[in-house]
Amino acid sequence: MINCQLITSLAEARPHSHLLARHACAQLPETALINEMRAQTGVADTRFGCAPFARITLLPEALWQDSLTDGLVTALRPLFAAPVSESLVIDLCDIHDTVLGQLLRFLFNQAHNLSDLQLKKTDGSAVRIRHIAALCLPEQRERLASIIEQQQAVANGMIAARRLADTPSDRCTPQYVVDEAQTLCAAFPALRCEVLDEQQIVGQGLGLLHAVGKGATCPPRLLAIHYDGISDGPVRCYVGKGITFDTGGLWLKEGAGMYTMKYDMCGAANVLGLMLTVAELNLPVRIMGVLALAENAIGPDAMQPGTVARACNGLAVEINNTDAEGRLVLADAIAWASQRHPQAHYIIDMATLTGAVVKALGYELSGLMTQNETLREQLTRAGIRSGDEVWSLPLDARLKKQTESTIADLCNTPTNNAAISASAAWLLHHFCPPMIPWAHLDISGTALWREGGRSVASGRPIPLLVEHLLADIEL
Repeated sequence: MINCQLITSLAEARPHSHLLARHACAQLPETALINEMRAQTGVADTRFGCAPFARITLLPEALWQDSLTDGLVTALRPLFAAPVSESLVIDLCDIHDTVLGQLLRFLFNQAHNLSDLQLKKTDGSAVRIRHIAALCLPEQRERLASIIEQQQAVANGMIAARRLADTPSDRCTPQYVVDEAQTLCAAFPALRCEVLDEQQIVGQGLGLLHAVGKGATCPPRLLAIHYDGISDGPVRCYVGKGITFDTGGLWLKEGAGMYTMKYDMCGAANVLGLMLTVAELNLPVRIMGVLALAENAIGPDAMQPGTVARACNGLAVEINNTDAEGRLVLADAIAWASQRHPQAHYIIDMATLTGAVVKALGYELSGLMTQNETLREQLTRAGIRSGDEVWSLPLDARLKKQTESTIADLCNTPTNNAAISASAAWLLHHFCPPMIPWAHLDISGTALWREGGRSVASGRPIPLLVEHLLADIEL
C-alpha cells in the first residue's frame, strides 16, 4: 500500500525524496542546477548535487498535457525500474485531468510487481515506492484529495486483477480464482460470492461453459459476485471471460501462441478488480459481476470440432473451432446473468477474445461492440476522460452469415475467417435479451502491458469501467 499526502510547498517534502516536476514549476529553487536542467528540451534527470532531494526529474510541459499518447507515464516508466527513494514528490499544480488520472494510477500501481508473487529469489534490498507527496496549490487541495482517493481505489482493484492474472496457470485454476475472490471480497461486507461447481453448471444448463471446461482435470466454475451498495434499484452486470489457460483444445495452438495464455482470464480478473474498487469507494449502486472460469485443455473428454452444445438460454451452438472457446463461456455467462436479472440496467462483458482486434486497433485501444447507442456514447466518453479508450467496431445483421450453422442455431466461428472480432460479438449478442442494453469489450490488446518482449497484466479496462459507472450513477 502506498500512502499519499497533499503538500503546498516543497519545504513540506520528506528529505531524500525523488522530485518529479514540470520544467516551469514555480516552486523549484533558482539554482544553477535547476536552470541547467530547465534549459534542456527533453527529460532532465539527475541524482547528483540535488540535495535535499535524492533525485530530481524535470519533464517538458507538453507531457503534463498529453492526454492522447500517455506520454508522461511512458517517460516515467524507465525511471521506476529501479527507484532511488521510497518517497516521491510529484508536481500536480498544472496537469490535464486525464493525464492526472493516468499518472496517479501508474504511481499507485507501483505497489505490485512480479517479485511479489515470491516465485523468484530476490535479496529484498530493492527500493519500493511507499509514500507520495502531491504538490498542489492551496485552492486545489479539496478537489485533488477526492481524485486521489478515487484513483487509489481504482489502482487497488487493478492490482488485485494484475496479481491474479500474473499468477502461473498451474496455480491459478478456476477454483483458485474462486478462493482468491472469496478471500478478497470478505474484506467488504457489501460483497458476497455465489459459486456454481461443475455439477451445478450442468444442472443449470450452462452447456457451453461445461463443454469448454470438461476436458480439464481442473473443473470449471461460475462465480457471481454481488454488491449491494443500496437496498433497491437496477442491477448493473459485468461478465468476464476466465479461461485460466488456453491450449486451444483439440484445435491446438502452436507453442509461441500458447506462452501468454495464462492471461486468457484477464476479463474475469478485471471484473473482480472492478467489484473490489466499487466496494472500496462504497458506491450507491447494485452490481453483479460474473466470472466464467474454465481451462481449455486437451484430454479424453475435451470438446471436439463439430460438437453441438446448448447454452442456458436454450440456443444450440456448433463448436467448429475449439480455440474459439472464450465466446462460448461468455455466451453462457451473459445468458445466465440476464436470467438472474431480466431487468438489468445493462450488461457489459470483457474478454481477451480475439487476436484480430489487435491487428485492427493495436495495443492502446479496446474494441467496443454494441448495438445500444447510449452505451456506445457513454463508454466512448468515459474512455476519453479516463485515458483508457475504446474504439467502436460494427455490429449489425450484415454479420449474420458469419455465425450460421447447418446443424445448430449458431456456429462459434466464421468459416471464411473474416471479421473475426465483430463476428464473435455477433454471436454473443444472441445471448443477451434485446430489452437489456449490452456491450462487448475485446481487450486482447489492452489487458497486457508489453515491453522488451515481455508481457504482464495491465489492469485495463478497470479505469474505463469505473469512469463510466460514476458518470452513469450521476445521470
